[in-house]
Amino acid sequence: MTYTPPVADQSFLLEHVVKIAELSGHNAFADATPDVVDAIVRGIGEFAAAEFAPLNRIGDQLGAKWSPEGVTLPDGFKQAYQAYVDAGWGTLAGPVEYGGQGLPSTLATLVLEDLGAANMGFSLCMMLSAGSVEALKVHGSEDLQRLWLPRLITGEWTGTMNLTEPQAGSDVGALKTRAEPVGDGTYRIKGQKIFITYGEHDLAPNIAHLVLARLPDAPGGTKGISLFLVPKYRLDGDGMPGEYNDARCVSIEHKLGIHVSPTCVMSYGDDDDCLGWLIGEENGGMRAMFTMMNNARLNVGMQGVSIAERATQAAVAYALDRVQGVREARPARIIEHSDVRRMLLRMKSLTQAIRALGYYTAGQADRASLGDPAAKARADLLTPLVKAYGTDIGVEVASLGLQVHGGMGFIEETGAAQHYRDARIAPIYEGTNGIQAADLVGRKLGLEAGAVMISLLDQMDADAVGHRSLVELLKICRAAIEALAAMDPDDRLTASYPFLTLTSVVVCGWLMALQLKAAEATDDGDSSFLEMKKAAAHFYLDQVVPEAFGLAASIIAPAKVHEISDEGFAA
Repeated sequence: MTYTPPVADQSFLLEHVVKIAELSGHNAFADATPDVVDAIVRGIGEFAAAEFAPLNRIGDQLGAKWSPEGVTLPDGFKQAYQAYVDAGWGTLAGPVEYGGQGLPSTLATLVLEDLGAANMGFSLCMMLSAGSVEALKVHGSEDLQRLWLPRLITGEWTGTMNLTEPQAGSDVGALKTRAEPVGDGTYRIKGQKIFITYGEHDLAPNIAHLVLARLPDAPGGTKGISLFLVPKYRLDGDGMPGEYNDARCVSIEHKLGIHVSPTCVMSYGDDDDCLGWLIGEENGGMRAMFTMMNNARLNVGMQGVSIAERATQAAVAYALDRVQGVREARPARIIEHSDVRRMLLRMKSLTQAIRALGYYTAGQADRASLGDPAAKARADLLTPLVKAYGTDIGVEVASLGLQVHGGMGFIEETGAAQHYRDARIAPIYEGTNGIQAADLVGRKLGLEAGAVMISLLDQMDADAVGHRSLVELLKICRAAIEALAAMDPDDRLTASYPFLTLTSVVVCGWLMALQLKAAEATDDGDSSFLEMKKAAAHFYLDQVVPEAFGLAASIIAPAKVHEISDEGFAA
């Protein structure tokens, strides 16, 4: 199935939710003129549809291949990646002094959305590189920035994130990878990492691995972790790939989905000759890595948008074509049946809602980069919502898409099953959605003694007038916050997931109400896009928002999960 970029919705959100014109009014983003923004939105959509989308099925069927010599992707991927580099799509939000264009990061988020919708597994390479750029930009020394940023920004070289180890899982503080000072400013790295996305591939001549490791005599737990840049090849005197750095992929995982994305087991220092360069301060690795992770979590949330968009397009196309049953004494396409229309409108509504949430949060991050502390706090608050709710909805919409296809959805040839398989990883990686919920109730609700959340609730209250279900859910959300504050830590964490979902629905409902208002103000009665925009907004406010009312009981009622013995779960 082909991919049609959702240009109209993207442009609508940039104007009415992100308010891109406000951003371009700042000197830092002065180049983000309306014609430039329009060219980017249309250009990346055309590029993704032409270069990445045709490889989606091929990548799923053939996947990445490992051998002792390295990892290779199927034919066509290296050429498509080079086209991405040549077109400069990775440079949009990069610092101008290192070859970037210095445009709002919201536009870079949009680029990754389109690439992910066209080919989710392939787009992971660009997503991890973007996170590497962010970490080096904020925490790297001038020498590291000078040597690595120009080529990471263009995509000539790629970047990875190395946290997880076989014995540690999500417990980063339990890592065992070691870093021994050599005495010349470098460190000798030794250890193994798992689940390293694009840890090895044949797309680019060098890879910058950002590796968490522990120095000798470092404090235990996360306080004793440092971050290092560990290249596949060390740079020579001209700053080009030179000597091999004893960093190898020893295997790749066999996965449910995203088959073209090599998920690598990386081994560093097997021959005691792997060198790394410190990023940030010694024992300050978690702070540096969180810069990268927050970038990645926003973009993973947008993967939920990507897969939901692709699944929705496939379902609509099938429903318009598939004839089954009778309506008004004639053969009917399934799109004429009420339940199919309900599923399709739900898919449209959820997709537009999470896209709005992702774009709004990216816009707040751009305002934070201009020195707005309130915007930074709000972006921090919303990031776990984007990651968790966005990916949950991606899975739901992909599942609905399979349902619309009926029995044919369960058959691989239609592609609906691939959407579902690819979507399922997103709630797991870059911090499971349970971790996002714990972060929300454990850290983000308490930002500025709760003032960040209260400010957002007050703004939503002011805009919710006239939308009864949204007004009611906002009251429930405030009551839930009070209930959480009175709970013991275990009960609070048990309630964190339903609370995150409730809060996400509140914020998305608010953003859909804003879009409805904008659509009604601009509708001339001759726009099928605005017709669908209003229908999707009404559906979310009238159907999805009330569903969240029931979450209040799940939040308040004690689940008593710790009253069961560990062995009791095996009964």
